[in-house]
Amino acid sequence: MMFAAPAVTKQQVKETVFDLLSTIAPEADFGRLDPNVDLRQALDIDSFDFLNFLIGLDEAIGVEIPEADYGKLVSLNDLLDYLMAHL
Repeated sequence: MMFAAPAVTKQQVKETVFDLLSTIAPEADFGRLDPNVDLRQALDIDSFDFLNFLIGLDEAIGVEIPEADYGKLVSLNDLLDYLMAHL
């Protein structure tokens, strides 16, 4: 009998996102991050770092984000919702 792999939770995805973001924004206080504000602006991340972050997400979570969807990923909530929908 086969069992389905346990589903990845939104909290696990969020922790992975924070782990990756901490490599490009080590001074960030993620506990105080408003999940509805522009993530790049709030963490002062340039487009090159953000692209590297998205590539890291693909490697860590297995969700490849097409360039056409980058504009949809403004806030932390946008990003988490997108990732959860594509897992």
